[in-house]
Amino acid sequence: MTKPPDLRCYFVTGQSDDLAQRCAEAAAGGAGIIQVRSKPISARDLYALAEAVATAVHAVRPEVPVLIDDRLDVALALRDAGVDIAGVHLGQDDLDVRAARRLLGPDAVIGLTTGTLELVEAANADADVLDYVGCGPFRATPTKDSGRALIGLEGYPELAAASKVPMVAIGDVTADDAYDLARTGVDGVAIVRGIMHAADPRAYCQRVVAEFDRGVR
Repeated sequence: MTKPPDLRCYFVTGQSDDLAQRCAEAAAGGAGIIQVRSKPISARDLYALAEAVATAVHAVRPEVPVLIDDRLDVALALRDAGVDIAGVHLGQDDLDVRAARRLLGPDAVIGLTTGTLELVEAANADADVLDYVGCGPFRATPTKDSGRALIGLEGYPELAAASKVPMVAIGDVTADDAYDLARTGVDGVAIVRGIMHAADPRAYCQRVVAEFDRGVR
């Protein structure tokens, strides 16, 4: 694996007509990683969407990894076509992370969804092939119902301490939460609606990074 990605402001996409430009603005503002997630969506539409996002993002900041949510096949197809897709974020029911690493190679970025101490400890067994774990839900969110108990601020210190790989908090996280979450020991925060609804995505991401940095000082 290459140098770990900057997880402080992790943008998970939603749906909008201006998504590629919004991703570019987020990257310009400091979003260190962008995960293309748009559900429900066909593989063909996800391919086209991710290609547009990667092109727009890398025109602004070539170093920002663009990941595909769940669909390793789409990530592989895009990479085969020469599109700069860094890797995938996988859920507990998706392809095994070790299989993903074999297919994507040593330089890809691979993340895994967790959210309980049991899942974090299980992910530790794959620490040699994972770049990070997502961990949530922080609080209830309409973008995804995981069925797991809410973690809240009080739950993250134990989970972050137990994880052998960098951890990203997710689940209705906003810029207002970045400072407090940084103080729990997580390595970054994943945001969907805050960035998707921001009038100025660049400024919003700048604030997330600044607040997160303030929390780890």
